[in-house]
Amino acid sequence: MDRFQSLIAFAKVVEAGSFAAAAQRLDVSVSAVSRQMGELEAHLGARLLNRTTRRLSLTEPGRAFHERVQQLLVDLEEAEDEIAAQAVVPRGTLRLTASISFGTRYLASAIADFARRHPQLRFDVELSDQTRDLVDEGLDLAIRIGPIGSQTLIGRQIGVARMLCCAAPSYLARHGTPRAPADLASHACLTYAYAADGSIWRFRDARQRLHEVKVTGPAHANNGGMLAALAVAGVGITLEPDFSVVDEVRAGQLVQLLADYAAPPIPINAAYPSRRHLSAKVRTFVDFLVQRFAHRPPWQLGQTAAADAAAPMPFRR
Repeated sequence: MDRFQSLIAFAKVVEAGSFAAAAQRLDVSVSAVSRQMGELEAHLGARLLNRTTRRLSLTEPGRAFHERVQQLLVDLEEAEDEIAAQAVVPRGTLRLTASISFGTRYLASAIADFARRHPQLRFDVELSDQTRDLVDEGLDLAIRIGPIGSQTLIGRQIGVARMLCCAAPSYLARHGTPRAPADLASHACLTYAYAADGSIWRFRDARQRLHEVKVTGPAHANNGGMLAALAVAGVGITLEPDFSVVDEVRAGQLVQLLADYAAPPIPINAAYPSRRHLSAKVRTFVDFLVQRFAHRPPWQLGQTAAADAAAPMPFRR
């Protein structure tokens, strides 16, 4: 048995999700991949993959072994790069996931700029407001709004999102403007499905006193862009990260409310599997995002003076 080729085949099977897809990527026959997996499991004395007629999945030993194999292959790739070029150049495919709103509004332009600098790197992007399992799905990186969500991941903060409470002028004309968080209880509020306490909105005043209000309303959605669109249409009041609604606020389509109160800010993190050595493509891209977003995020009100000239004052702490 060629142990190294078997390890490569194992990694490709997990990445591709089937023997057939792995065989195509390796340019070998399906029977060759199947034989390598059988020999590898026999050598280890453990089953690595659960096989059914519909799908493959990792066993518990397979999951632990896969993480070690991934790191081994990454280490080898970087060692080869260092010898060949005396420098680690981002190349290959960077598989990442991010929320839909942040991904389309801000991550896309960041990827475009980074790709121009590093043409040897290809991006495979999956946008979803659900938390994805990086190890199970073979993802290199996740951009997460809020906690990174797992002790098996390393998180590095690349920015901060401020929560904005806002509504369309048409809604305020019909229903009046809330002056304090408690007023929201009698308004139509739009709630987010993946919020930890979606129907409880929290604010702090200038003296850092906590204000909690239970809200309800005509719409509940699992996507911030949908809630922002509903708010622009005058359906109700929304509480969202500034990157989801700042363009609408700057354009006057939404009006920022409760200027004397602030909802807790949310960290924006780059999360990746805990490994002894971080691949060049992940490390370099995360460094780029920190430089781009950490100090002067383009979604923060006040960063673009001309665009914000007509906007309400930002939250006062």
